[in-house]
Amino acid sequence: MKVLIIDDEEDFRVVAASCLGLLGGVDVAEASSGKVGLEMALVEKPDVILLDLCMPEMDGTQTLRNLREQEGTRDVPVIFCTTKGKFDGFDEMQQLGALAVITKPFDPIRLADQIKDILKAAGHNLSELA
Repeated sequence: MKVLIIDDEEDFRVVAASCLGLLGGVDVAEASSGKVGLEMALVEKPDVILLDLCMPEMDGTQTLRNLREQEGTRDVPVIFCTTKGKFDGFDEMQQLGALAVITKPFDPIRLADQIKDILKAAGHNLSELA
């Protein structure tokens, strides 16, 4: 499985990537902004995107809207990861394909399992994920 982390906080990306890669055996790509994340999603073809809500210039909700407008990223599952927990407007984001919210700080040991559980609950076949 490949996860693309889109978050402007380098510390978060490093910790999440380490947890997913070392503890979860997941391939990880990282983007430091929504704009970079949009470009990387097309190239990396992730199985799921872990998306920060609060970022400068292009926040998580706008990033998700833009992901849905591109043919190559339209169907990629998105999980928000934010300090706000379930935020105002999440219902609208669910209509655009957001599956869930993981609240920061997260349990580093469980992060990969949380993502897999969310994907499984949404009906994604994990054995088909690279």
